[in-house]
Amino acid sequence: MPANKRLTTIVSSKGRLVLPRTIRQALGWGAGVRLVVENTSEGVLLKPEPTFVPTRPEEVFGCLACDAPPRSIIEMDAGVLAMAEAKQQE
Repeated sequence: MPANKRLTTIVSSKGRLVLPRTIRQALGWGAGVRLVVENTSEGVLLKPEPTFVPTRPEEVFGCLACDAPPRSIIEMDAGVLAMAEAKQQE
């Protein structure tokens, strides 16, 4: 589809509209995709709803439980080195 071609749609009496197939396919929006609707100065903006709620590191720090004992920097470095060597062997 040429970039300068304008696509139109009609708002139904129930407030529904159909997005043109070319737009849905280009954006990978299938049936059931949840969209955020924003009213902007340029018009209406549709974007996919984020999978996860945006958070800051301090809000989630320490939320993953781990029963293993803490590791020292030396132990972590040794583990990283072992994994890197194993990858080189492949």
